[in-house]
Amino acid sequence: MSVTEFLTSDDPFGRRIAQRMDEVEDRLRAETRVDDVVVDSVTSHLADAGGKRLRPLLTLLTSEMGPNPDSPDVIDAAVVMELTHLASLYHDDVMDEAPMRRGVPTAQYIFGNSSAIMAGDVLFSRASKIVSGLGPKAIYMHAVAFERLCTGQLHEIVGPQPGDDPIEHHIGVLSGKTGSLIAAAAHHGVMAAGGTDEVAEKLEQFGERVGVAFQIADDVIDLASDEELTGKTPGTDLLEGVPTMPTLLLRQREARGDLDETGATILQMLAEGNLDEGDRLATVVAMLREHPVVDETRDLARSWVNDALAYLDGLEDYPVHSHLVAFAHAMVERMA
Repeated sequence: MSVTEFLTSDDPFGRRIAQRMDEVEDRLRAETRVDDVVVDSVTSHLADAGGKRLRPLLTLLTSEMGPNPDSPDVIDAAVVMELTHLASLYHDDVMDEAPMRRGVPTAQYIFGNSSAIMAGDVLFSRASKIVSGLGPKAIYMHAVAFERLCTGQLHEIVGPQPGDDPIEHHIGVLSGKTGSLIAAAAHHGVMAAGGTDEVAEKLEQFGERVGVAFQIADDVIDLASDEELTGKTPGTDLLEGVPTMPTLLLRQREARGDLDETGATILQMLAEGNLDEGDRLATVVAMLREHPVVDETRDLARSWVNDALAYLDGLEDYPVHSHLVAFAHAMVERMA
């Protein structure tokens, strides 16, 4: 999703946000450059590949709920959010051994694991330097969000413990890995523009839920993705053994004793593995696409968006309100 997909060119407000996003993009490119020809190619790799830029966009949007949305601090906060996100992606790709990201080979695939890890660390450091200029509260918020991001990743690696509900565990992972930074992006925007704590806290809760919705929607998109557009093979998460909401819902049905024959076949094929052999992955993906758990996953994503929108109640007088609603809906409309 990009700015232009829900902020139309004939909308003065949308044009202004788009111009501010251009400022963020310029700063982002500058902050990912290093005065070293060898290091620079690694640290700038992902930023140059593009991306949705959801976090800085949300920071700009929520800044409209403060009295000073054009403050330079807002651009700083937006850049911090995207730098932190980019840094986490370098580390994610190493852990996942991912060959592609944003339609291009990953940094770890090109430069090796050690270089990718260190490049991510450089970007984390750059984000920390910028956020230090935003004051103690911003520094604390950024540290909390970063800690939650890391613990969310750890929970995914370790997996649910005996007695844990696998779906609740998965939601917790999504809240940590994605919800934390999107929540921080929303809060930072209000705060950097001089908004009130009450509004900032509402927008933080809004962002948290939008982030979870976004990741649940990704579980559907993983099954229906266009490889030419995304650079990612449909069913990649299945191939890598990553838990997804559709497969977790299948296992929930199995535990309840009401799993249908198709669902049982899917789980059996997943248990057998070897999805990279022949057309096994394509077969599982095709069966899942037609199974009711995919629509159930879509409904769950939409319910998280509805929960997010409840935190915008009472903020209707802000002109940005309708754009925040559009932002939230865009998180799940891409599942169609």
